[in-house]
Amino acid sequence: MPYWSLYLKSLGFGPAEIGELMAVIMATKIVAPNIWGWVADHTGRRVQIIRLTTLLALIAFTGVFLGQGYWWIAAVVCLFSFFWNAALPQFEATTMSMLGDQSHRYSRIRLWGSVGFIVAVVALGPVLDVVGTSVIPVAILLTLVGLVVSTWLVPLENARPLERVAGSIWQVLSQPQVTIVLLVCFLLQASHGPYYTFYTIYMEEAGYSRSLIGQLWALGVVAEIGVFLVMHRLLPRYGAKALLLLSLGLTSLRWVLTAWFVDSLAVMVFSQLLHAASFGVYHAVAIYLIHKMFIGRHQGRGQALYSSLSFGAGGAVGSLMSGYLWSGIGATATFQAAALMSALAFLLAWRGLRAETL
Repeated sequence: MPYWSLYLKSLGFGPAEIGELMAVIMATKIVAPNIWGWVADHTGRRVQIIRLTTLLALIAFTGVFLGQGYWWIAAVVCLFSFFWNAALPQFEATTMSMLGDQSHRYSRIRLWGSVGFIVAVVALGPVLDVVGTSVIPVAILLTLVGLVVSTWLVPLENARPLERVAGSIWQVLSQPQVTIVLLVCFLLQASHGPYYTFYTIYMEEAGYSRSLIGQLWALGVVAEIGVFLVMHRLLPRYGAKALLLLSLGLTSLRWVLTAWFVDSLAVMVFSQLLHAASFGVYHAVAIYLIHKMFIGRHQGRGQALYSSLSFGAGGAVGSLMSGYLWSGIGATATFQAAALMSALAFLLAWRGLRAETL
């Protein structure tokens, strides 16, 4: 993902088109996780669904080698994302189910996804400096092959519907605390739009090498891992609301620093370390809250709704708006807009969430 926008730029697409194509990936998260989440909750076959959708995602992605036009790439990415975005929420639900009453230990497992991210961006950065962007689709394809293989190492769950709970999914969603949490997640992920879409291009235009940019991406995830290692202690001690507010406040600081101090490597290093808060703390708290609010056979759809409304709708809006803002008012103003969005999420969480219910 950090290098995909570079590949799109190499095909001749402008900022608005790159923003649109990145938004397609995010937009499919609005629909796909909910469809597959409904199937998983009604069949109990989460792991089989994960295996199927990752295989179909691999097959769909091969289409990028068959054409380079805007509409062709958009269609391929849309089909690929429909399957790819189905798997992660079910992995989250499966993991939380396996953890049982130790759900606060989720972050100790999730950190391995961060380790994989670091290996990918650090290894690929120097290769791009030597070979160029044409290797990016090949690298993604190989990663998808590894993903498909890894799904067969996950033990099967009992192939039966999950336990029933009183009330429908709509009754859960009608609770004010649930609505506020989902809205905060939407705003926080929307604020990441400029980062996930244009950070690599932004840093390259500021004079940083692709190898160094890859190391900066990795540094952010190293900080994220550090947080995941201790979240199982922080959550019981400080509570979900306090940690959520901390992450939202530091996210706004991060985007302000990124906007104004791109020429300072020291500030950019510090800004990347704040990824520990803007993603690490936030995501661990969000997964904890969703698992607590959506119980029984609502778990799969709860994780799907979190994914679709935050990474999906939030990510799509963020990517789309950043593409248009980047072209219209420039990079600095775009990151400032991101800071305002996360600040709005902070205010909403501060005024709307009750610590005793979380």
